[in-house]
Amino acid sequence: MSKIPVYFMPGLAASSTIFERIVLTEDVFETILLEWEIPLDKETLPEYAKRITQKITHPNPVLIGVSFGGILVQEMAKFIDTKKVIIISSVKSNLEFPIKMKLAKTTKAYKLIPTNLLSNVESLAKFSFGPKINQRLKLYERFLAVRDKRYLDWAVEQVILWERIVVDEKVVHIHGDADDVFPIKYIQNCIVVKGGTHIMILSKYKWLNENLPKIILDSN
Repeated sequence: MSKIPVYFMPGLAASSTIFERIVLTEDVFETILLEWEIPLDKETLPEYAKRITQKITHPNPVLIGVSFGGILVQEMAKFIDTKKVIIISSVKSNLEFPIKMKLAKTTKAYKLIPTNLLSNVESLAKFSFGPKINQRLKLYERFLAVRDKRYLDWAVEQVILWERIVVDEKVVHIHGDADDVFPIKYIQNCIVVKGGTHIMILSKYKWLNENLPKIILDSN
């Protein structure tokens, strides 16, 4: 029996090391980790998705994406046949965005985000934001792989301007009830993880390791 190929796409600017705690049974699943690439000039999200899709070498793969990676795998699924698309800590359409993100689109406030600060987490950490923020900065410092300002500006804009309003009903959505980026109150039809935050790929890995195989193998 051939293994089920499972491709993982990390969140915005993150490296695939965010999946280091996710372990799928090796005799059933083949795990492949995808990474972000620098966008081409004026490259749209669908064009970028099509380009990343060229890295898929198996027929009928499972695509799993976290946060912005969840948006990307939904776009990738337009170009290839998939066994299943699973998104974690993400959204299925722009209707699930919180109000502040919708406002950012209307006012174009997203253009004011100082992405150059993200590209230098070390200097940010010199300021004290309190223990909770500093803990998250340490995580960013470890898992933030893409610090290119062009990528960061592009990625923030692609999220805010994502045009999808019709949900793909086949997408499986796993979401934490304590997600502060995409609050659960705006999310429809998902598998709820109690206590799961936006970075539950790290903090709720035990739940994911226990449940992902069943979710992948579920024929629905």
